[in-house]
Parts: sequence; C-alpha cells; structure tokens
Amino acid sequence: MVSGTHLAAFAALTFLMVVVPGPSVLFTISRALTVGRRDALLTVVGNSAGVYTQVVAVAFGLGALVTTSAAVFTAIKVAGALYLVYLGIQAVRHRRKLTDAMAAKVRATPGRVLTVLRDGFVVGFANPKSIVFLAALLPQFVDPAASSVPAQMLVLGLCLPAIALATDSAWALVAGTARAWFARSPKRLELVGGTGGLVMIGLGTGLAFTGRGD
Repeated sequence: MVSGTHLAAFAALTFLMVVVPGPSVLFTISRALTVGRRDALLTVVGNSAGVYTQVVAVAFGLGALVTTSAAVFTAIKVAGALYLVYLGIQAVRHRRKLTDAMAAKVRATPGRVLTVLRDGFVVGFANPKSIVFLAALLPQFVDPAASSVPAQMLVLGLCLPAIALATDSAWALVAGTARAWFARSPKRLELVGGTGGLVMIGLGTGLAFTGRGD
C-alpha cells in the first residue's frame, strides 16, 4: 500500500518535527515536574491519541482535494511552510520557556487516569504544529495510482503518534529524574530550544520549495 521509501522519508521528517520542543513537550515536562512521571506518561499517551485524530481528519478531509487540485495543494504547502518557519522563530525567541518549565516548583497530587488522558488528548488534538505539518506534508508522500489516498495517509500518519510517544516519554522520564542536572545549567535547555527552532525553520524553508512529486 505504502512504499518503504515513502514511509522512511516521512518518518525521518516526522522525527525532525517531533523533536523540536513545542506545546506537547512543554505540557509533558510541566506534568512531570508538578505531578510526577506517572501522569506525564499518561499525558503522552493521550497526546498521541489526539495527534492521530488529526491524522484521521486530514486523511478524510483533505486527501482527495489536495491530490486533484494543484492550487489547493500549493496554498496548503505555502501556508504550512510559513507557519513552520514562524514556529521555528518562536522557538528560538522563547527558548527559555523550557528552563521556566524545569524550574516549576508547584506540587500536586496525581490525577485520575481518564482525566489525565483526556487532558493529553486535548493538547495533542489542538496542537497547531502537528496539524499544519500533516496537512502540508502527508499529501506529498502518497501515490494516487497505488491505492486509496486516505488509507495511505492513515498508514503514513502512524509515524507521528508513534514517534511522539517515544520522544515525549523520554522527555517525561528525563524531566522526572534529571531536574537537578538541568537546573544547574539553564543554558542546556536554551540550547535545545534554539537548535530545535533552527531545525523547524529549515524544515519550513525546504517545504516551500518542494513539489508534489507527481
């Protein structure tokens, strides 16, 4: 259904997008610091479910349209590229937010499982970075002649929640166990945010000059 080449390429781009600290990462870190690793990991699970709901929406709402209309495809691509560059600039400008999250001192009791999962789901579903990324990039990795376009998008889209689940879980564990190490050097987190922002700017710039591939 989906070629291994397309799957590997999309997975690589997805990884670059996911590792850039964004709303989901900041939220996960905050949960780890305020209520512990257990709630942070549950948040990651809920977030991944919310992100895949975005995949489903993109697959069935935009799949046929972007593969038949060059104008629509170009509009989505340009909008996505501009927004990705904007997010990258914001990440560089506000790279100290990760340090602020690590410095949080508020403590709370663990929440109910369904409540924590729901909160993570909402953050994942409302994440503008991922919805723009999906709408702009998913259509470029499907082959209209191979099989159902929505079905291909659903398969390719699995990369995003899967990679997010792994990387965000790592953030949750790190935040829960290495708080003191990060706190000793705020520059370490600023470097993460700044580097991630530059990667996002590069991704957006590359997207602006990428064609449909057909």
